[in-house]
Amino acid sequence: MDGPMIETRGLRKAFGTTTVLAGVDLAVAPGEVLGLLGPNGAGKTTTVEILSTLLRADGGTATVGGHDVRRSPARVREAISLTGQYTAVDELLTGRENLRLMARLAHLPRDAGRARGEDLLALFDLTGAADRVVRTYSGGMRRRLDLAVGLLTRPRVLFLDEPTTGLDPRSRADLWDVVRTVVGDGTTVLLTTQYLDEAEALADRVAVLDRGHVIAHGTPDDLKHRVGAAHVVVDLVGGGTERIRTDASVPDVRRILADVERRALPVERWRVAVPTLDDVFLTLTGHSTAAGTTADLGTASAREAS
Repeated sequence: MDGPMIETRGLRKAFGTTTVLAGVDLAVAPGEVLGLLGPNGAGKTTTVEILSTLLRADGGTATVGGHDVRRSPARVREAISLTGQYTAVDELLTGRENLRLMARLAHLPRDAGRARGEDLLALFDLTGAADRVVRTYSGGMRRRLDLAVGLLTRPRVLFLDEPTTGLDPRSRADLWDVVRTVVGDGTTVLLTTQYLDEAEALADRVAVLDRGHVIAHGTPDDLKHRVGAAHVVVDLVGGGTERIRTDASVPDVRRILADVERRALPVERWRVAVPTLDDVFLTLTGHSTAAGTTADLGTASAREAS
């Protein structure tokens, strides 16, 4: 389609006297992954709930797939899938039964629904566990099944609201691989996360949300460049440190280390320090994503889970 697949302009939302969104502008191109980065209470989940028609905004506009979320909610729901922080599968059914049940609820033809379910079990590496009841699944398996259920109807837009919360590192990496496969098929993704490595691994662009405002946006590299250049950091024996600016390429690092050796500096250790998204967030907001803003949002903290 022409224009953004997801777009908000001046999006506002308050709970009581507490403002959660204070005029949020976002645009996500077809096939793009936008990482919405911010601490608890920043407004990430509220944004997703408005875009997925679960919550009505107080002001501004929002469109998904060219459809206004307020005027055409049914058309929006036809185009999207939402995977939240907690799985929504039936623990008393098997993985295969969950997929077949949801295929029927989505009004997929019987044979097509079953074939799609089998394809998704294979994609998510769940075929071997397909006939086990879900209550025996690990957390990572449940999250993968939840995402598989959401993809039954081949949505044009996928909302991932902190999809790896509570998962171990291996399960997180497995889920990232699946998301990359989904994106490779052309699905547009809005990913909310507190994990900076997750945003770097998956997002084409990042929007930093803090206290209801988008305070920065761009590619991960663009945002890291705002913090400053990479440096070779040389810790000297007996104390003292030298920081030497570098473009982080192998030839440039070799040049710097050769110069350090030529000067016979007493080196204890050295490393290349490259700015991270964590550095970006700390520089822009004065706090890390782990610090959160729950205290600032008061009564909204119970409502805004992310």
